[in-house]
This record gives sequence, structure tokens and C-alpha cells, in this order.
Amino acid sequence: MSGFARSLRRRPVPPAPDLGHLPPLLARVYAARGVSSAAELELRPDRLIPPATMKNIDAAAERVHRAIEAGERILIVGDFDADGATSVAMGLDALRRMGAANVDYLVPNRFEYGYGLTPEIVELAQPRAPRLIITVDNGISSIDGVAAAKARGIDVVVTDHHLPGSRLPEAQVILNPNQEGCPFPSKALAGVGVMFYLLLQLRARLREAGWFAARGIAEPNLATYLDLVALGTVADVVPLDRNNRILVEGGLARMRRGQARPGIAALLSVAGRDPRQLVAADLGFAVGPRLNAAGRLDDMAIGIECLLCEDPQRAREMALVLDSMNRERRRIGQDMEDQALRALEGIEVDRARLPPALVLFNEDWHQGVVGILASRIKERYHRPVIAFADTGEGMLKGSGRGLAGLHLRDLLDRVATENPGLIERFGGHAMAAGLSLPRAHFDAFVEAFCAVTAVAGAAELEPVLETDGALEAADFDLAIAEALRRAGPWGQHFPEPLFDGEFEVLSQRLVGERHLKLSLAYPGVPQPLEAIAFSVDTQRWPDDSARRLSLAYRLDVNEYRGVRRLQLLVEQLEPA
Repeated sequence: MSGFARSLRRRPVPPAPDLGHLPPLLARVYAARGVSSAAELELRPDRLIPPATMKNIDAAAERVHRAIEAGERILIVGDFDADGATSVAMGLDALRRMGAANVDYLVPNRFEYGYGLTPEIVELAQPRAPRLIITVDNGISSIDGVAAAKARGIDVVVTDHHLPGSRLPEAQVILNPNQEGCPFPSKALAGVGVMFYLLLQLRARLREAGWFAARGIAEPNLATYLDLVALGTVADVVPLDRNNRILVEGGLARMRRGQARPGIAALLSVAGRDPRQLVAADLGFAVGPRLNAAGRLDDMAIGIECLLCEDPQRAREMALVLDSMNRERRRIGQDMEDQALRALEGIEVDRARLPPALVLFNEDWHQGVVGILASRIKERYHRPVIAFADTGEGMLKGSGRGLAGLHLRDLLDRVATENPGLIERFGGHAMAAGLSLPRAHFDAFVEAFCAVTAVAGAAELEPVLETDGALEAADFDLAIAEALRRAGPWGQHFPEPLFDGEFEVLSQRLVGERHLKLSLAYPGVPQPLEAIAFSVDTQRWPDDSARRLSLAYRLDVNEYRGVRRLQLLVEQLEPA
């Protein structure tokens, strides 16, 4: 929970549209998220934006087609996070099923090579003698890496979703909905979504050429990859516009039907998630972190092999290794967070001292975990945060998290433009970005980053929690909570419903080390309401003097020993 109480602001609700026979509460929630017709709630795959609307997609499919037809060696170069891992696994498996005889993958070890297609990665790839490199979830900033590949006679097809800089790599083809002149209406695709679109276009091209029929190859059903697309999309925290919601819902539906590939089923199992009740948040908070742990602490290869594995027993063994890595990642992350909070002591009681951005560095921090640390500190203090780790040889590597209304990559671009040579390289998007700079430049970067953040948006620095208003007594109902749960997928820019109200406290106690269990009364509700607030400040709670509480909360379903009951999941609590 946040270190500061955030002001509650109720989302404006336009006049209720005609959304069919929905409960009034759900219609109100949808309307507040801009849904204006029942057609927008149809999340069938046939409602996806057509691939042909993406710039360069024909050229990209044509180049991959030629590589398959000529038996060229194809190398997929991915990123070391969940979006990259799902992109690699999907691309490798689908290309093989389409008849590519020589396709392999390479994911840079973040501790040795850093991010993306670099000259060093091209050199590492040389023994495999690729004729075509396909980047997934990276490449749009790989100017030197693409040039190095080109010098060796290797074509590069870039598939990426990160924002382009002022200069583009000289690749054979660039596929990115965010590049200039691309008419594809959804700019929010994750890397795995861009690769999925390339595969859709490639399959159509091969089908039209009679490729599958001539060779007796079964045409692959690309819907079977939607579990990977859903996982990568949710884990990368991209905005869930309608197109992404179609992709995510398609993947969730397959998983709920028991059709997840063995690797994802194993990750769900070790995370204790029931596939039949799966929602997007389970992918973001349970499966994604376990997959990401491999790239953060070691090598993403085990994560990719888990996703590719077709043997359930072997997949479970790999999932258990990933689970163990994730526990170690959590331990490291908690130690780093404790160190960061000690460095920020005093800010909790004196908000006036809080700078417009927080830039943190500790020479002992783990470079694979600084992104998680930045996310936690951002949630606590409601500031853009960049956390740095020492990578040796006088260099720092940073990972940042942004706020809505303050585009993080744009802020870094402004710092780089106004201070040439300060940052060695950077990239990312609105809510997350990475960068490298010389350690000697750290203090100057802190000053420059705070300065551009202060100019960019003072209003966005005020912590506000948007809610969907108060509930009627009849809304505190298990069936309504179930309907809200199924009404997603919820996520970035399509937030899960959050409500606010005042409650009488019947009882309160700590469970675990830092979780507050509450029994509450609400006017008109005959039975006590169960509620839980996770990770509270144990110096403030329980508070026996608090007889009434002002809560921001979600309607949740708590299942224990097969019994499902209504529970309020508290996002913020303050004495009323």
C-alpha cells in the first residue's frame, strides 16, 4: 500500500450507453472506461484489427517466406523479460510448424551483453551462421547491432513495440506500430503482439502460395499461441485497449478450458492458481514474475525452454526451478527495498521534502532487480523512479518506472537532448524504461532528471486514486463480485473497478506479518463484511481508536477449501 494517503477522485460517468442486459453496476463501470456500445465488449478473435493495416507487414512476411523457402538459417533474438520470452517461444515454435528447417534463438544475458541486438550479440551469433535475424521485443534502437549484422551479410527484420528514436536502424524491414507513418490504430501492442501479427500475415502468405498443401504441412492454428500472447501482453503492462483485450481474453479463455501449453500450466500450478478461475491479474502477479525471475537472476533460456516444453513432467521441473528463482528474487528485492527506504527516511512525515523524481543508487544492488525496486518505490511515493546498479568498469545501469501523464521515455529523451553525452543509451516506453550512464555522471543525471520532471507535470505528481464511486447495499453480493471478476480483462488503462466508502469497524487484527484483517459494517448490509489490506504500515495498524474507516476497495472473491465468499480487497484505508 502507498506510503501516502492519496486523494480519492471519482471517475466521471457519461450517460449510460445501451450495453445489453448487464447489471447496472457493470454498465456504469464500463461507461466510465469509455465503452460506448455493446459491440466494444465483443472480444472474439475475429474482431482483431487486420494485419494488413500494419506498415511493412507484407515486406516482413515476404522476407521470412523467402528464408523458409530457401532453407536459410533464421535466428530469433529476444529480450530477457516475459514479453521477450513469450515472443521467442511463439516465433520459434510457429516458424518450425510452418516448415522452417533451420530456426533457433538467442537471448542476451543481461549481465554480459545488456539489452537488444548489439554488435557483441551479432558476434556471438556468428558460429550459427544466420542469414536472417528476427528481433522480437527489441531492435528499434539497435542501430549499431543492425549495422554489424549488415556488414556480415545478415538481413535483419526488426519486430518491436518500443518507441523509436530520431534515428532508425538500417534493417531490411522494421515492423513496429509506433514507427512514423504506421496506420495500425492500436499503438499499445506488446512485443509478443507484434510478432503474433507477423505470424498471421506470414501464414496467410504461405497459404496463398500453396506452401502448406504442396508440402503436406498441417497449417498451424495460431489461436493456440494466444496463451503466450496473453501472458506476454499482461506481464509487460501495456495498455489494454480493445485489441489487446481481445488477445488477452482469447488466451485466458484457452487457459480456463485447460488448453494452456504445459509450461504455462506448470507455472500456474506452482503459483497455486486455478486455471478455471483465471483472470489477467494472475498472469501479471503470479506467472509473469516467475518467468521474469530467470532473466533477472540468471539466463532467460530456462524460461523459454519451459514455455516450449511439451512434456508436462519436465515442464513442471523447470517451473519449480523458476519458482525457486522467484523466491530468491523476492528476497533480494526486499533487502533492496529496505535499503532504499532507509535512504529515504524522513520523507514519510514531511511530504514537502519529496523531490519531483526519485533517483536511487546503491553499489551493492542487483542489476536484475532494480526495475522491481523502482516499481515498489513509485507505488509508495507516487513519483517517477529510476533505480541504478553498478555494472562494473565505471558504468551504471538503471531501470525506471513512470506515472500516468509523465511519459518516462520522453523525459529521458529530453534529458539526453538538453545534456549531450550525459546518458550513454536509453529506451523504453511511457511507464517503463532503461538506461546506462557513466557512474561519474550520476549526480548530474539526478539533477537533470528531476528538473525535466518538475517542468513536465506538477499536477501528475499529486497522488490521486481514481474510484468508481460508492456502492449500494445490494451491490455487496458474491454474484456481483463474480460478474466484475469475469468482466475483464482488467489492466493498464482499463483498470479493475475500485470503489470507495465509509465503514464501521467491528474488528481488526494482523494476519501474517503485515496484512490487516477487518470485519466491517455498512448501512443496509445485514451481515458483517470481510476485508483485507495487504502490506500495511504495522506502526499504524491495527488502530483500536479507529471506529470508522474511509476505504478504497475492490469487490473480491475469497476461496477457501472450496467455499467462495465475498471479500473486500482494500487498496487504501484512513480513519474517517
